[in-house]
Amino acid sequence: MRTCVIGGGGFIGAYLIDALIASGREVFVLGRKPQPSLPIHAKASYAQCDYANRELLRSQIKYVNEIIDLAYATVPQTSFLDPIFDLQSNLPSSVGLLEEALNVGQLKTILYVSSGGTVYGQVSQLPITEETPTSPLSPYGITKLTVERYMLMYHKLHNLPAVVVRPANAYGKGQKPFTGQGFIATAMGATLQRKPATIFGENGTVRDYVHVKDVASGILAALNHGQKGNVYNIGSGLGRNNREILAQIDQISKPEGFEVSIEVQNSRAFDVPANVLNFGKLLACSGWLPKVDFNEGVAEMWQHIKSNHS
Repeated sequence: MRTCVIGGGGFIGAYLIDALIASGREVFVLGRKPQPSLPIHAKASYAQCDYANRELLRSQIKYVNEIIDLAYATVPQTSFLDPIFDLQSNLPSSVGLLEEALNVGQLKTILYVSSGGTVYGQVSQLPITEETPTSPLSPYGITKLTVERYMLMYHKLHNLPAVVVRPANAYGKGQKPFTGQGFIATAMGATLQRKPATIFGENGTVRDYVHVKDVASGILAALNHGQKGNVYNIGSGLGRNNREILAQIDQISKPEGFEVSIEVQNSRAFDVPANVLNFGKLLACSGWLPKVDFNEGVAEMWQHIKSNHS
């Protein structure tokens, strides 16, 4: 099985490639940069390809059996700064990929990695199932949801073998602070710089934090067992607010001489108060469960960020 991971040179991609290689697949990675942002498995091949270049993309995916689309040019925070760029830099490329995928005769599955953390918006009941109405509050979430809709439309109209996954908030070793995405990493980075971690509202927001290894295994589970034309949440089913996260970091950092401090700012209108995902649909079709203990994952992440701190 030859699997192409588009946008696989980043945080989630590095772990996903490991899981794909371990499953026996031949993995081919495409990324916008000359080299991946993080080291990838030695058995995977990498090529620079801006997938907005339809001709180049066509030549790269011609002989693959599976396509996983992880590529995205923005993060939630930057999408607010320039919503037009968010739309223009992501949607045309994603739809272009679908057009090209129609011509890959041996294609078994095309899987789109959406965002369980942003597409739902504010909801009336937790945890969130795939049937929960979607009402995103960020340009990032709106664009992600639009790509999902195109995926499902191409499945219905052209029988494209499309599957969508919606991961919760990934964390783990290798995530970088101060990128506009990843509260845990940024809080650790601020603590190492002896600066306060900022939260918005007295306790901040509640989020579902799922280890990146579990995100990778969840994507693999959906790839192997997901029904075409379906959407699957990937999460832990547990919610933690920002203060709980900071208290957990402080337990690890304080004995090492780095005490967590907190700056509380006013709540922001675009912050969803709580987001926790129900992963029962993926469990039912594949048996997938999150396995990484949260405390152990945070401790490993702290040591890695500290060792790279200067």
